[in-house]
Amino acid sequence: MSALSARGRIEGRPLKIKTVEELELKIDLYFAWCKENLKPYTMSGLAYALEIDRKTLLSYSYRDEYLLTIKRARDRIQQYVEEKLFDNNVTGVIFNLKNNFGWEDKRSLETADVSKEKYEEWLKNNQKALKDITPDKENSDDSCNIIEHDPVE
Repeated sequence: MSALSARGRIEGRPLKIKTVEELELKIDLYFAWCKENLKPYTMSGLAYALEIDRKTLLSYSYRDEYLLTIKRARDRIQQYVEEKLFDNNVTGVIFNLKNNFGWEDKRSLETADVSKEKYEEWLKNNQKALKDITPDKENSDDSCNIIEHDPVE
């Protein structure tokens, strides 16, 4: 496992790919092979073509000399995967974007700005309905009274 040395350099096993030029050549060959064979661009496919695993590929991007080359390859794969969102089956594409490119589902919670007067008016208007669902104090298990109403015609 790589560790940061006292000089701030990443130490560990010798790199399988020795130069930026070698990395760029192998990446270009991977994309050309995919295009020729009608195969999708993937991070794991790129790693396989480079004869390293996906995590090692990502760790190369922490090295200044490989950063731009890896970023360009990742961006090209991400663009390809993003374009697949316009196809019919997108579940796998969404999984890929979340796991390889940090995409997330956006969740938002909207709150209403309600004044005390409006709340008290709402409470007054809904007193009966609230009473119908208030826990029955006579039962120790805090069960609710369920009141059946005839359907409104």
